[in-house]
Amino acid sequence: MRALPRSFYARDTVRVARELLGKIVRHGETSGRIVETEAYLGEGDLAAHSARGVTPRTRVIFGPPGHAYVYLSYGMHCCLNLIAEPEGSAGGVLIRALEPLDGIETMRRRRGMSDVASLASGPGKLTEALGITLRENGADVTRGPIVVCDGGARGVEIGVSARIGITKSADLPLRFFVKGSEFISRR
Repeated sequence: MRALPRSFYARDTVRVARELLGKIVRHGETSGRIVETEAYLGEGDLAAHSARGVTPRTRVIFGPPGHAYVYLSYGMHCCLNLIAEPEGSAGGVLIRALEPLDGIETMRRRRGMSDVASLASGPGKLTEALGITLRENGADVTRGPIVVCDGGARGVEIGVSARIGITKSADLPLRFFVKGSEFISRR
C-alpha cells in the first residue's frame, strides 16, 4: 500500500477528518483501519492546542501538512494527530480509534490484553498498541515511520457528534466515526 500524498492533508481539516475514516495507519509491524477521528480547527478552536498560536509545543501543527503531532495527554498517554491545512494554518485530526489489522499479537502484548475490539478503541490505547511515542512527533506520515495509506474502504456510513473529553468548544460536531463499528472509543 502506498502512503497518502501530502496533498490529501493540505485541505480543510473537517474534510480530512471525515476522509481519514477507512484509511490505514501503519507503524512498524502493526496497523489498523481508522474508525474514529476528531477535527481541531486551529486558532479559533479553544479546544485545539494551537488556539494560543505558535509555541515550541505547537510548531508542528503550523508546519507542513502530512506530519504527526504526538503529544502526552494527562502526563501519561500519547495521542496521535495528523496535521491538515496548508503550511502556516493550524489544523489537526486526532485519531481516536482503529480497527486492528496487522500485528495483533504485538498489540496484545503491548496493551496486556486479548480483546481485539478494545486494543485501539481510544487515542491513548491506539498509540500504545501501535508503539507510537513522543519520538514520532513531527514524523512525516507520507514517508514514515508512521504511514497512512488508502485502505480501500468506500462508502462507509459516517456518524457525527460532539468531541469527547473536552470542556472548551465542546459542543462543536467535530467527531466522526464509522457507524456500527465495534472498534470506536467508549465515552
